[in-house]
Parts: sequence; C-alpha cells; structure tokens
Amino acid sequence: MKKKHFSDRLFAEVEAKKSHVVVGLDPRPELMPLPVVEEACRGGGSNPASIARAIINFNGGVIDAVADIAVAVKCQIAFYERYGIEGLKAYSQTIRMAKESGLIVIGDVKRNDIGSTADAYALAHLGGNDGAAADFHVDALTVNPLFGADGVLPFVKRAAKNGCGVFILLSTSNATSGQVQELICNGRPLYSHLADLIGEWGGDYVGERGYSIAGAVVGATFPGRLESLRSVMPHTPFLIPGFGAQGGGVADVTAGFDRRGLGAVVNSSRGLIYAFRNEPYAGKYGEGAYKDAVRAATEDMRTGLWRCVRNRC
Repeated sequence: MKKKHFSDRLFAEVEAKKSHVVVGLDPRPELMPLPVVEEACRGGGSNPASIARAIINFNGGVIDAVADIAVAVKCQIAFYERYGIEGLKAYSQTIRMAKESGLIVIGDVKRNDIGSTADAYALAHLGGNDGAAADFHVDALTVNPLFGADGVLPFVKRAAKNGCGVFILLSTSNATSGQVQELICNGRPLYSHLADLIGEWGGDYVGERGYSIAGAVVGATFPGRLESLRSVMPHTPFLIPGFGAQGGGVADVTAGFDRRGLGAVVNSSRGLIYAFRNEPYAGKYGEGAYKDAVRAATEDMRTGLWRCVRNRC
C-alpha cells in the first residue's frame, strides 16, 4: 500500500505529538557513554564491527527515549560510513529501529548527480520496485541542488512515487556558507534564486496541508533570512538545523513556521544525544542514565519550541 503524502504525514505527527523536534543520530564513539562502548568492544577491541555494535546499542537507547516525543530522527551517514561496511550495517539497523518505533526517518546523505545516476541514488534511499535492496530506505532524503533540475527532479519524482520527501539544501547553518550561498546573481543572492527553483520543483506535489514533498534545509543561525524565505516559500516545508550546539535558539527558529505552527521541523544532534555531558543534565544524569538525559533534553526542546511557535516568540 502506498504511503500517505510525506508532508501530510510529517505534520500529522507534529500535531499528534505536539512536537517539532528532529533528533540527529550522529554517533561519535568518543562522545558516547563509556559503558556502552566498553560493553560492545569487550573482547574484540575497537575494530569497526565492535564500534558498529556500540552505535546500534547507543542509537537504540536514544530511539527508545524519544520515540513518543520526537517527530523524526535524522541520520547523518558520514558518521556511519567512516566505519566502512560495518558502519553502513549500523546505519541500516538504525533506520529499521527508528521505523519500528514509529518515527519518521530522514537520511542526511546530501546526494546529487544527474539522470540515471541520480535515480539510482534515489532508488537506493527512497525505494522502488526494481529489486534494489531496502537497506537504506528512509522517509526523506537531503539533496544537494548544485546540478540543477537534472540533479533534483529524479529524487523528487521518486519520492512522489513512494510516499517520501526530499529536503534540498538552501541556506545552511555553517559559518562559510555565504561564500557560495550569498553570491549576488542578477541583483539577488544565490539562495534567493534557489528558493524560487525549489518552489518550482515542488509545485506539483503539494499535499492537503498545503506543503510540498520538496522541502528545504534552512539553518537556524540566520533568523532574518529564515523569516524572508518563509514568506516567499509558502508551500515548502523547512528542515531547520543549527539548533543548540551550533548556536540557534528557540526564538531564532519561530519565523520558519506558518500561523498554524506548521511548515517546519527543527533538528538538534549533539545537544540532545550527548545531553548527559552538558548542564543542566550532566548534574542530574550520569553516563549510565544517558537515555534519561536524552529524554529530558528532548522534552525541554519540545515544550520550548511548541510554546514559542504558538506564541510567536
């Protein structure tokens, strides 16, 4: 049975859970609780297979802690690829665990190419009926728009066919993004032209709640830009990174939402999954209670965002 329209599913979850939170599953063994790593590596040393076991166990704990209060998880594939085949097995298992817990899964892979190559990437991550393995199938995928329509539309069309979504890089939260994204072209910054294109690429795929399956990645670290982009992209769902450890706060992201409190979800990775290392959670939870710290931090983010978005902080 074909899945419901992606953005309709996403915002139904937002309303059901009263949450805009996406938890970033970026596993870094040096930051994970030592007991989790030691248990997985006992007798095998810190080889890729042992680290992969630690990642699976850690991610499973995080998923259990947030499944009822987060809308989605976002898996940054780089933190899995670094451990080769074993790491990719952990990526696949994490996707499976998250789906089984009822969470929407976003694959942060930033893929891009043209024609049949782009469609092959889309098949790998968004699914299809050609017998390809389902190891990496997610609900939505991040896509790099550098190739233009040739590199984006294969993902959008595949997503539409399979009830999935794409989040296209638009205004990222990193410090040097302006070197490219703020280049002036015909009197306007490049990101402004790209906003027009994303609206065009997703225009035929708007769901019942008024949002397309073609979304945009818009960072929290430029709140004024977030507000201007929301005004010119009324049908584009936003995935907002840069919250927490990268400096974005609750008030910075509210401009990304519409008057119904929809239109965006907000990702935090380090600030949530390693909350046991940071105050105020470090003083209350030790490494052995990392799941309690994850849940407490996620709940604080959930309630803070929900309140602020509805009150237009």
